[in-house]
Amino acid sequence: MDSATWDGPAGVTGASDELVRELMIRPWGQVTPSVYETGRVVTLAPWLARHADRVAYLLAAQRDDGGWGAPGAYALVPTLSATEALLAELRRGTETRQESATLLEAAGRGLRLLSGWLAELTARSLPDLPAVELTVPDMVGRINGHLDALGEAGCPGLRLRLPAGMDTTFLDIVRDRIGSGRQVPEKLLHALEVAGDAAAGAASVLPTAIGTVGASPAASAAWLGDPAGRAAGDPVLRHLEAVVVRHGGPVPVGFPITVFERGWVLSWLVRAGVPVDVPPELVAELRAVIGPAGTPAGPGLPCDADTTSVALHALTLLGMPQVPASLLEFETETHFCTWQGEQGASVTVNAHVLDAFGQYAICRPAERASYERVMAKTTRFLLDRQEPDGSWSDRWHASPYYATAGCALALDEFGGDGSAEAVARAARWVLDSQREDGSWGRWGGTPEETAYAMQVLLMTNAKWDPAGREAAARGYDYLHRSWGVVDNPPMWHDKDLYLPIAIVRAVVLAAVHLAQGAGVVVPVAGPLV
Repeated sequence: MDSATWDGPAGVTGASDELVRELMIRPWGQVTPSVYETGRVVTLAPWLARHADRVAYLLAAQRDDGGWGAPGAYALVPTLSATEALLAELRRGTETRQESATLLEAAGRGLRLLSGWLAELTARSLPDLPAVELTVPDMVGRINGHLDALGEAGCPGLRLRLPAGMDTTFLDIVRDRIGSGRQVPEKLLHALEVAGDAAAGAASVLPTAIGTVGASPAASAAWLGDPAGRAAGDPVLRHLEAVVVRHGGPVPVGFPITVFERGWVLSWLVRAGVPVDVPPELVAELRAVIGPAGTPAGPGLPCDADTTSVALHALTLLGMPQVPASLLEFETETHFCTWQGEQGASVTVNAHVLDAFGQYAICRPAERASYERVMAKTTRFLLDRQEPDGSWSDRWHASPYYATAGCALALDEFGGDGSAEAVARAARWVLDSQREDGSWGRWGGTPEETAYAMQVLLMTNAKWDPAGREAAARGYDYLHRSWGVVDNPPMWHDKDLYLPIAIVRAVVLAAVHLAQGAGVVVPVAGPLV
């Protein structure tokens, strides 16, 4: 993509075509490494290739204050994981004296920071990350065990406590069920590493055909246990080796993400009107994965309404509509759940469900009556969840701009006249929250969040507002100036925050295309994503 330029729609189209081709070339997806997941693999699989690279990654990623990860409480999970991994490495005693001193200094800084945080945090104040009620107690227990074993060599007298309102009850139940060979919900396999020794070779857990457990390197390493007794060609071992080679040692928190990546990339590009060339085999593969219960984001994960709805929406936009009846498997009395047994609810999942039903109804108007009820239900749910300032927030992304774009676009297109005021309020919030440099962002301006904001202004009725068009032009200018200079931070929710690289590129390309097509900017020569 380095050779593409901001020379108008042709440049966006060329970059988008290349991005879509990469979906076929890299079918497992493009995801940034995770501090949490890498820390777990350091602890669980010191025998795995490129172990030293993972330790070096953790040391290099430590912040000046001793923590790891994003601002605020988002830092708790990665800081616990990195600190525990460094302590585990110290206990192995395989380093030189200088290396041990480096590990101890980094772990000590992490421990001191954690001690203060955990005394102040409550279970309710933690971000809504998947399995956080399991990962935090697991790592606090591991760290305290290391401190007991290290004694005077560690941090004498220091012990970590759990956040107020959190205990080990659920963790104990999961460990007991795994240890006794009983089945657990499929979604829990994504965090199998919390089961401790019971995870190794657990009889109730079956790796996928490609050798992953729960689409998680940490869960896969936990299930594999000591590889000494396994054949060199063991599929789980080979999968882990492939993952670490692919990422240079560190590992992502969720991998593969095949269907998730393909659905989101195609839906963002095609919805924005980018004339992208989609290989027919890619469309065929996307169709093939949707069954009566929907589709998972990738091998090893349960089917979910989010991936299913986005895949269905993308297929309909591409002229290959599939009956969206599988989504009804996720319907509750008030909304659509991400998966069966979900605690809480997601506005973006319901926005994507509305997209899927609404786009299908446009393509198959004779069947619209069959889906009017569920479209009205999801519309009400989204309207009821809008914040007083006009934004939305969600459990699958740290930024309100992601949630607001998803909800505003769905309501504007498929929510009916009764949604117009909510969409207008969302656009006003976007306008009011633009930064001086033309960007948008929760913690600071980012290309990803700026692209979401621009889509709200250019894909809803706000596109007729001169103020909105001017703001979008400033956003476009920021995207041009920031390319290659400003990184997109991990903001997507999993056990740790992560960045789905191809999806975010598609989001930015879509915003650039919209700005150029709307005539709010003069295309400028320069690098394009």
